[in-house]
Amino acid sequence: MMMMALAAVGTVLGDSQKYQLSSGIKRYTLMDLGFVKTGNGNFQLERPLDPNSPYTNANKLRVTVKADLSAFQMAVTTPNGLKAIDIFKTDKTMDNVEQYNYIIQNLIEREVLAPVTD
Repeated sequence: MMMMALAAVGTVLGDSQKYQLSSGIKRYTLMDLGFVKTGNGNFQLERPLDPNSPYTNANKLRVTVKADLSAFQMAVTTPNGLKAIDIFKTDKTMDNVEQYNYIIQNLIEREVLAPVTD
């Protein structure tokens, strides 16, 4: 399993936009959005990036939020979750990018993530 450090700011491979946790983040919002509690108390969301079917073996967006809501990590991974990939570099994965943007927009609207502005 791929492990990255939890941090205050994060992004996925190939995305120029960075994100941070929203100041309005709430535990119940995470649970409402489908985050599940991991063994160490963190919250994790895994969403397939196939816009046509949630049941296909597709690349995934994985977002992990620290138990105390102070840090997070995000990655787009291969279907088995073992390798981070860049869905922005080829036209073949444009459907994945569209689905990724949809999920991220929902996390922003629900005050889980906020875009980092320089």
